[in-house]
Amino acid sequence: MAVAVPAVIFAGVSKGGFGSGAAFAAAPILALAIDPRLAVGLMLPLLMLIDVFTLGSFWKQWHTPSALALCLGSLPGIALAIWLFQVADADTFRLLIGAIAIAFVLYQFARGRGWLRIPDRPYDPVTGGVAGAVAGFTSFLSHAGGPPVAVFLLAQGMGKTTYQATSVIVFWAINLLKFIPYAALGIFTRETLVLDLWLAPAAILGAWLGVKAHHMVPERLFFGLTYVLLLATGSKLIWDALT
Repeated sequence: MAVAVPAVIFAGVSKGGFGSGAAFAAAPILALAIDPRLAVGLMLPLLMLIDVFTLGSFWKQWHTPSALALCLGSLPGIALAIWLFQVADADTFRLLIGAIAIAFVLYQFARGRGWLRIPDRPYDPVTGGVAGAVAGFTSFLSHAGGPPVAVFLLAQGMGKTTYQATSVIVFWAINLLKFIPYAALGIFTRETLVLDLWLAPAAILGAWLGVKAHHMVPERLFFGLTYVLLLATGSKLIWDALT
């Protein structure tokens, strides 16, 4: 609980107020203490609860064509991840989650330094479908679908609120699509579901704080802390997987 409560609050703040996908940091943090497959199972109901809480704050402010392209595109990515879940062991998932965490930080750092530029381009459903497939795959494995969605949406020059609203509705839908496969694969356990009940207030608190922070708090400090956490946890997970 000492690790889970701050991780869940952090996820709520990120999903409620910031659209970079940093909410997935909770899964790598929890994966340091428990089987990574159980960590993502523990987080999914809480992320779905946060989605419900935040959806109303951005209701109908999303870009509908982009949201549809991303959601439909996520289906093959989710299907591929379901197959991988059935053939890989816990160390494989530690390695994958750790690598995704570090790749996320490198992607954000390159964007911040201007080394990676997202060219402006109008809405394209094919590009949205490809971004959705990548998001579906990484979201299923570690709730880390943010970067491909961000690249697709930001290239269209969306404003902050439209971008955030579209991200919220897309991951609300993707999380719903993940729920039944998670249950069928045994990713949920009685212990994780009981812990979800205990952690639900922390998730709601984090989402409420995130909605407030969206309009008041600059993102630089928040994401600076996120990147440090992700580098540390990602490196530790990779080390644990290989040793």
